[in-house]
Amino acid sequence: MKILLLHQYFLEKNEGGGSRFNEMTKVWSDQNHKITVLSGMVNYNTGLKPERYKGKYFYEDKNFYNNVDVIRSHVSEAYNVNFLGRLWGYFSFVFSATYAGLFKVKGKHDVILVTSPPLFVGITAFILSRFKRIPFVFEVRDLWPESAIDTGVLQNKLIIKLAYWFENFIYKKASLINVLTPAFRDKLIEKGVPKEKICFIPNAADFSLAEAVQNKFDAQKFKEDLGFKDKFVITYVGAHGVANHLIQLVEAADKLSDTQVVFQLIGSGMQKKMLQEEVKKKNLDNVIFRDPVPKSEVFKFILASDMGASVLKNVDTFKTIYSNKTFDYMSCKKPILLAIDGVSRILVESANCGVYVEPENIESIVNAIKRILNENELELMGLNGYNYALQHFDRKRLAENYIGYLKSISKK
Repeated sequence: MKILLLHQYFLEKNEGGGSRFNEMTKVWSDQNHKITVLSGMVNYNTGLKPERYKGKYFYEDKNFYNNVDVIRSHVSEAYNVNFLGRLWGYFSFVFSATYAGLFKVKGKHDVILVTSPPLFVGITAFILSRFKRIPFVFEVRDLWPESAIDTGVLQNKLIIKLAYWFENFIYKKASLINVLTPAFRDKLIEKGVPKEKICFIPNAADFSLAEAVQNKFDAQKFKEDLGFKDKFVITYVGAHGVANHLIQLVEAADKLSDTQVVFQLIGSGMQKKMLQEEVKKKNLDNVIFRDPVPKSEVFKFILASDMGASVLKNVDTFKTIYSNKTFDYMSCKKPILLAIDGVSRILVESANCGVYVEPENIESIVNAIKRILNENELELMGLNGYNYALQHFDRKRLAENYIGYLKSISKK
C-alpha cells in the first residue's frame, strides 16, 4: 500500500515523546508498504523549532526510515505561549500541510490516515481527500474538544461550538474512524457515529525495543550511577502539561521526604518550570527532573526504576483514555503507579500489574506508596503486565490489523 499519513507531531529521530506512528510506520515499511508523512516543525512538548527548520516553510526528509518519507511544514512558534498561540499553531499547520499535500507530495496514494489531536488537522485530510480522490481514515487519540474543555484550555463558547460542529463534520466525512480505547468507541456511538464505521487499534507495547535495550544492560549499575542506590525510584515519562497535573507527584514527594522514595520526572512541557520552582521552594531532594531523551534511553531509565507512574488531571474525559506510557512500563516488566481512573484503571487491574490511586488525592498516593514499600509483589506485578501486554497490545500484531482496515477502505 501507499499511505499518506498526516501527523502534526511525528517525532524526529531520537526525539522523546509519543512514538506511536514512528514505530507503526517502521513495521509497515518492513512489510514493503510505502508511507509519506506530512508533519510539523515544532516539538509538541517544548514548542521549539530545530535550527535546521528556521527560515523554511517546508523541509523534505527522503527515506527518513526505509520506505518512509517525511515532509515537514511550517508551524507557528507561538504554540506554547498561550491559548491563542496554540490555536494559531494548529491552524498554521493546517494551511502549510494542505499546501504541502497538494504541491509537495508526489505520486498516487491509496489512503490518507490522519491522527488527532489536534482535531483541526482533519481539515487538511478532508481537502486532500477531495483533491486526490482517495478516502481518509480519522484516528482519535484523545477526545477533543472535551479534553481541552475539561482541563480549562478551551473556554471560548464560540470556539467550543465550532469545534463540536467540526468534530461532527469530520466524523461524517471520514471513511473509517479508529479509536484508541473502548470508551472512545462508546462515546462516538453516543454521538451518532455508526458502530460499523469505527475500528479499534489501541496504543501498543514496544517489546522489540525493550528487549534490545536490555541486552547487556546492567540496570542496577545504571541506577547506582544515577545516585539512586538503596532508593525506591518511581519514574514518570511524558509531557509536563496542564493535563498531566504533575504537581500531585510533587506534593506526594513532600509527604514522603522521610522515606527512600524518589520521583524521577522525564520530559518537558508548559508546567515544567512551575514544577521545578515548587520543588525548589519546598526544598525537596526526592524529585529529579530530566530533559526528554530518545525512546531507547527512556527505556534505560524505566528499567533502572522500581515503578512507572501514569498520571493525569482528575477530569471525566481522562477516564476514557489509555496512557501510552503505561505500555512502555509494561514492556519493561515494571509495575505501575496509576493516577488515572476509568479504562486505564480497568486495564491495570485486569492485568494485575500495578496500584491504582485516586487522581489528585495526595493522601491516596502517599498511603499507596507506603504500602508498596512493605510488599513483595512488585516483581510479580511487572511480569503480569508484560504478559498481558504481550497478549493484547503487541505492536506488530496491531500494525498488521491496522493495515487490514486501511486496505478494506482503499478498495471501496
